[in-house]
Amino acid sequence: MPPWWRQAAVYQIYPRSFADADGDGLGDIRGILSRADYLAELGIDAVWLSPFYPSELADGGYDVADYRDVDPRLGTLADFDALTAALHARGIKVVVDIVPNHTSDQHVWFQEALTAGRGSAARERYIFREGSGPDGAEPPTDWTAAFGGSAWERVDDGQWYLHSFAIEQPDLNWANAEVRADFVTTLRFWSDRGVDGFRIDVAHMLTKDLSEPLPSAAELADIPVDGNHPLLDRDDVHEVYAQWREVFDSYDPPRTAVAEAWVASDRVPRYASPESLGQSFNFDLLVADFDAAQFRDIVTHNIALAAQSGSSSTWVLSNHDVFRHATRYGLVGLDDLPEDAAVPKRHGGGWLESGADQSGLDRARGERRARAASLFLLGLPGSAYLYQGEELGLHEVAEIPAAERQDPTYFRTNQEQFGRDGCRVPLPWAAEGPSFGFGTAGAHLPQPAWFADHAVSVEERDPASTLSLYRRALALRHELQTGEQLQWIETGRADVLSFMRPNGWRVVTNFGGEPFTLPADAGEVLVGSAGSVDASPTASDRVVPAETTVWLASA
Repeated sequence: MPPWWRQAAVYQIYPRSFADADGDGLGDIRGILSRADYLAELGIDAVWLSPFYPSELADGGYDVADYRDVDPRLGTLADFDALTAALHARGIKVVVDIVPNHTSDQHVWFQEALTAGRGSAARERYIFREGSGPDGAEPPTDWTAAFGGSAWERVDDGQWYLHSFAIEQPDLNWANAEVRADFVTTLRFWSDRGVDGFRIDVAHMLTKDLSEPLPSAAELADIPVDGNHPLLDRDDVHEVYAQWREVFDSYDPPRTAVAEAWVASDRVPRYASPESLGQSFNFDLLVADFDAAQFRDIVTHNIALAAQSGSSSTWVLSNHDVFRHATRYGLVGLDDLPEDAAVPKRHGGGWLESGADQSGLDRARGERRARAASLFLLGLPGSAYLYQGEELGLHEVAEIPAAERQDPTYFRTNQEQFGRDGCRVPLPWAAEGPSFGFGTAGAHLPQPAWFADHAVSVEERDPASTLSLYRRALALRHELQTGEQLQWIETGRADVLSFMRPNGWRVVTNFGGEPFTLPADAGEVLVGSAGSVDASPTASDRVVPAETTVWLASA
């Protein structure tokens, strides 16, 4: 029997924004536990939990102060064990986030490094350097951190430490044996508690070559990322993952892992190989337009990449780092706007860049396209990764006051980039109440009034809702998803894609603006992303409306 993860539907939970059991405005472990039946009814195979570890929340929990505990604001290890047991009892696997590139500056190791001083073993766990200039008062290099500003921060004794992300996230030194051993301990700690797998944050950034002299930012930009780059996607990172693979395979069943690796496509199979992490995210659909040619090229290419590694591909349209695909697909005509237009802009990471004005957003079209893209994705071979709230058709929340924003990107770029808060707003469970059912009090990020129309309590009563669509599609996927083959079927239209899966299951997506008439030999329509699809197997005028996906049974 194939391993469970090869074709799993995995639901990402951002714990602080899922459900709040104690009424403090912050989602928690017991809140997730209270929604275990909802997760089972949705029809997913696994839950991926974003970081729930002790953290000062400088980066939404990705600044980890203790890798082997639960943030007291979110619960206890006993709560985590209860959640794992409840999910397992419902046939749902548990995947947790591991953040190995950096710790929090509140981690006991970093606090020890600050007091231990130059040349200490404690500082060797991190990346400390002397500054430049006659008195060392300038950073060692002019590198920029991912969230803006310098990638170096000076400490009281004059040395500088590297932080590829926020100041509060000092990079670990993966040449240090103690660092490597400690993460093995962490992987075993959670595996022993019943965790089924791990999502590895920025898996391509751990190992670094910081031999002197360090290159400038301009020199760094000219160095090919081909396995020998000083900071990114180095071949030697797989020495780390080979050791981790030994840990994973020592369990029965083996623990699984998936890499978050933003690397060139020809480098992806290294992370997805059975000797390394075993699977790697495919982010191509995150940055694609709602376009038939782009979708077909991406699917074809990534299935071929998965074949190279012997893994299965992964498909994702939204996550905690990009703005939601219902909004991406509804931002029409942006290419014709001036560069300084105050609307959300698309780019490689998918984040909101300039301004929160969504006057260019066609909400209805965005939701229609999102439903079509999601049903297309769920028909593909491989793992489908879903982000909390997409099953409700949620849009990005743009209307967040400056004083209530949390993403370090917003502050480190002088409020020029709005970052990721808009996709991390707590979920609406009810149409009324102080936080739309999220908890008994408010929510840690403000929820807009339009959330009421997308609440679970509203959508679960509506057979045409996005939630009902996801439930039907995921239930059918369990019945139909056998084998990992895909065969494209020509449709005679460049804007309509069709592919066949084993057992005669066919997926048809109309990316265009005109209806598409189904061929005479098409079987019964099993599910469609638009409620107007005629599901009669004998109707002669069956059409797939514009921007719609249908699944067809074998004729």
